[in-house]
Amino acid sequence: MAFLFGGRTRQKSPAELARSVKDLLPKLSANAVPKIEEEVAKNMAQMKLIVQGTQEAESSPDQVHQLIAAIIQEDLLYDISKWMRLLPFEARKDAQILFSHILRFKPANAAPGDPSAISYLVLQRPEILIELCRGYDHAQSAMPCGQILRQALAFDTIAAVILYDESSPGEQAVQLKEVDISQPQTGKGIFWNFFTWINRGSFEVSADAFTTFRDILTKHKQLVSTYLATNYDMFFTQYYSPILLLSNSYVTKRQSIKLLGELLLDRSNYVVMTKYVASGENLKMTMNLLKDDRKMVQYEAFHVFKVFVANPNKSDEVRRILIKNRGRLLRFLPNFLEGRTDDDQFLDEKSFLVRQIELLPEDGV
Repeated sequence: MAFLFGGRTRQKSPAELARSVKDLLPKLSANAVPKIEEEVAKNMAQMKLIVQGTQEAESSPDQVHQLIAAIIQEDLLYDISKWMRLLPFEARKDAQILFSHILRFKPANAAPGDPSAISYLVLQRPEILIELCRGYDHAQSAMPCGQILRQALAFDTIAAVILYDESSPGEQAVQLKEVDISQPQTGKGIFWNFFTWINRGSFEVSADAFTTFRDILTKHKQLVSTYLATNYDMFFTQYYSPILLLSNSYVTKRQSIKLLGELLLDRSNYVVMTKYVASGENLKMTMNLLKDDRKMVQYEAFHVFKVFVANPNKSDEVRRILIKNRGRLLRFLPNFLEGRTDDDQFLDEKSFLVRQIELLPEDGV
């Protein structure tokens, strides 16, 4: 493949490429140093060609294997994750391609199961995953790190590392075999930073962080149902409700209400749902969201509100609030989002809720 890399100059071996990038990354600076950036970009482009090949020549499995072995030997995935924000634009794209190939790579003689890179990330170097999450601290690295994370999140062990890690920067990340899933989290782990990235980041950072956050909470139902049940108070009371559901950002608020509805309606989250809809405070907040001046926020809030009303085992607190507001709700709901005349499911559900509220006794009776 020598001709791929420029003719007369000797092509660097995979090991030399990995070592060269390893040495160059710490020299990158927020104050751009063109020569360093050019060298990094050139070496990253060559590594991309090794794993991807070109239109003229397919990649060589032997060279791909050598490169991945060298990258792991040099601990280069960690360094790329750490310095992602300072990589030149094209090099950031090349880094995504490298990660993508490595996450899928399985040696020819590998046993069935997860790709070997997943075991490496989870068992030997979970710090790489934590650094990828910290990519959301900077606009330049948010989207490339997010795309890598979402590919890795196809595996439940990757989601578990992000959920259960509580390390500080510079510390060893979580070892899943040492986690006691019955113990609540402290709220200091990397997962809890997503609330800040979503609510306080730029639009691009916020949107990408929410997409990853949603994948963490929806792709691996058994893992997440246990996690949410154990960390219910911290997740909903301290974080989700005050930070996301009451966010000043329209997009964040709307997406968060929609995700809440999906979580509550998922059978795997039955324990969490019953606890959530037993809370009078949660009902009051949902009813306030029904009155939001933006119709899509109202619509998503409706899908949370219906869980409270349809619940046959309402708590005394929830039942008392619904009875107290029975008259207001019966005046409010018939005209609620009356423009959605072509949404048959919504109209049927609204009619059902009206009937359920009509069955409640009048306040004071």
